[in-house]
Amino acid sequence: MTAQEFQFDLLKLDDNLKRFAYSLTSDKEEAKDLIQETYLKALMYREKFVHYDNLKAWTFTIMKNTFINNYRRASRQSANTDQTKEYYYVNHPMTQGDEDPNSAFASKEISTKISQLEDEFRVPFQLHHEGYKYKEIAETLNLNIGTVKSRIFFSRKKLMEQLKDYEA
Repeated sequence: MTAQEFQFDLLKLDDNLKRFAYSLTSDKEEAKDLIQETYLKALMYREKFVHYDNLKAWTFTIMKNTFINNYRRASRQSANTDQTKEYYYVNHPMTQGDEDPNSAFASKEISTKISQLEDEFRVPFQLHHEGYKYKEIAETLNLNIGTVKSRIFFSRKKLMEQLKDYEA
């Protein structure tokens, strides 16, 4: 299948992709963004499409996985809820003076412990903490995915052991 045929067949799926994206997001603008991301990934990974008979299923899988990854990324971000009448705390920017001294000390201590990890453990852990996927970390560091996962696991284990006094 040539690149032009692939793009033509991909564009024929537009109506189906719109319906599926809207069923996942329930928001027209988010659905448009999801469709755009799906097209981009499908075009980027065209050479990985080997079964020429089921482009629709392949594209739908890309869309579903993209939606799930975006959802997980968004849920990891902390959400503040404010019960005040005027939503004062949500709209009020937090300054350095508002931070609790104990939490500032704990954050500094955690950062210090992370920086003391050996590079082979610290780098994958920090990349994962910044939101990179295992596969992206593996490609960046030229490692196997299993190696990346185990290093992140052992980093967590070491940090939990070193910081067990902060559990409360």
